[in-house]
Parts: sequence; C-alpha cells; structure tokens
Amino acid sequence: MINIAMVGLGWWGKTIINAVQGKSDKVRFVHGVSQEPDSVRDFAKEKGFTLSTTLEAALADPHVQAVWLATPHSTHRKLAEQVAAAKKPLFCEKPFALKFADAAAMVDACKKAGVPVGVGQNKRFWPAMVELNRVVASGVLGRVLHIEGHYSNENSSNFFAPWRDLPSETPGAGMTGTGIHILDAFTHLAGPTAEVNAQFVSTRGGHDPLDTISVLFKFRNGVSGFLGAVRPSPIYWRVHVFGDKGSVEALGETECITRLSGNKFERKVLPKIESLMAEIDAFADAVEGRAPYPITPDEIVNTIGAFEAITTSIETGKPVKLTG
Repeated sequence: MINIAMVGLGWWGKTIINAVQGKSDKVRFVHGVSQEPDSVRDFAKEKGFTLSTTLEAALADPHVQAVWLATPHSTHRKLAEQVAAAKKPLFCEKPFALKFADAAAMVDACKKAGVPVGVGQNKRFWPAMVELNRVVASGVLGRVLHIEGHYSNENSSNFFAPWRDLPSETPGAGMTGTGIHILDAFTHLAGPTAEVNAQFVSTRGGHDPLDTISVLFKFRNGVSGFLGAVRPSPIYWRVHVFGDKGSVEALGETECITRLSGNKFERKVLPKIESLMAEIDAFADAVEGRAPYPITPDEIVNTIGAFEAITTSIETGKPVKLTG
C-alpha cells in the first residue's frame, strides 16, 4: 500500500480521492495540502487524512511515500522539482506542464532523483483505447498512414474555479481540458509531432464559451493527423487510426470497431472499468517496481511539445514546426 499526499484539494483533487480512498488495495491518501484548509477540513476528516497548507509539510510527513499534484497548471514545475528533490515519486495531473521546457525539466528532475513519474491521462486506460492500441500493435492495419481524434466534453467549459478561467492557465482554450487527452493518444500511436497547424474559432467568450479547435498534424514518421474539440458540446470521444490494410476506431470508453480489407468488420463493446482507479494502480505498480508507468517520460514530454506548438499556432495563426 502506497501512502500518497494530494497537493490541491479542489474539484479534481477531491474527485481523485473519492475514487480511491477505501477502494484501492494499492494506494491511499494520508496527507492533503490546501491553501484554503477551512473549506476542506470536513472532507479531510471524512476521508481520514492529515491536512496542511504547504508542500513542505507534506514532504516532511514520515508517512508520505509519494506526491500527487492537482494544482493550477502553471505551478507544476516548481512543485515537481521540490518533490523530486525530496526523492519522492511524482504523479502530476494533466496538462503535465504548459511548456515543453518545463515538462523536460520536471521529467529530468525525477530521472536524476531516481523516482518514477506519472501523468493523469486516464483516457489511455479506457477499454476502447486499450483495444485500439492492441489492434494497431498487432500490425493488421498494415502501414499506418493517418490518425484522427475528437474529444468534446461540455464539462470542460464549466467554471470549477476562478484560476481555470485565466488564459495564462488554459492556453489553447479546450486543449487543456479535452484536447490534451487526444494528444496523449496521438503521441503513443504516432510518435513525436513534427508540425501543427491550428485553427481556433470562438463565437462567445467568458465563463460559458462557445469555441472550437481544429488542428492538422504531421508526425516525424510521416503519419498525418487531425484533432478536433468543441468545448460546449456533450461528451464525444473518437480516435481513429488508418492503415493501408484497414482501420480501427475507438468510440467512447468501451466501443471499438475494426475494419479490414476484404470487407472484414468487427465491433467490440467491452466491459467498462474505473479508469481513474486503473491509472492510480498503474502508478502504484511503478512506485513498487512491479512495472513501468504505461505513459513513458518521453511520451509525457513529447505531448507537451505538441501542446505548446498548438497554442503558439493558435496565437500566431501560422503553422509551427517542432525541433529536437
């Protein structure tokens, strides 16, 4: 059983704790950090963890074996480097960072400290995505040529906390809430991004936005791609990989469709799982040395490189090439 400190007890930090506490046989939260302790004191008592107001207090707690960051995006690098300096395993919510340089520095700090690092991309664990990745890895699609992804989720436009409405914390609009999950899938399936060309269209700003994002991709391996996201639209997930011998499409959490040459068609509807529990247990396995975390450090950094390029393309209205 891994004892974890949760830094950040807002909407999402509480969601994670509610998904885990008393339910996982691999992890439990023993410490929580909040700058507004009075607002979460009853929650901490109910869930049975110590409450403090600083990361330093959590790192000094002898019961804490690992740290989970669910804080505003711009704070991740500073806090992650403190965690690594204390030689504690790090789990950081998405987006891991807002800049490629920050993500690289965070991963490097964990590598030098010899501790595992995980990122909160729970869609990677959805049964439909696990099956899609299996089909692609099997080689039945032949040469992969193109990948498409769309993730709309009206929850991403809800006003959970004032900081989530700041452009400095949510560059690229829906990219931080939904698009980053598609980027993670793209990085895993197609590798590092070479170039992006993004379009952002907004018809209403503020706390209830109406906006869309469309992004064209070129990957270093020659694969092309397209990403779409609509913030106010009801939840919709699709990742579709096209090869010269077939395609495979993940729809939502549990549906996966494979189409192969010769009119071969297979539709699978898989049992639903608790994806938050799956990613948390995977992190515990990494901490215990049973298996590496499924999302590699290189994938974490490459995803943020693509994310930063997209936000730059939105700001400039021009294609952006990635280097390195």
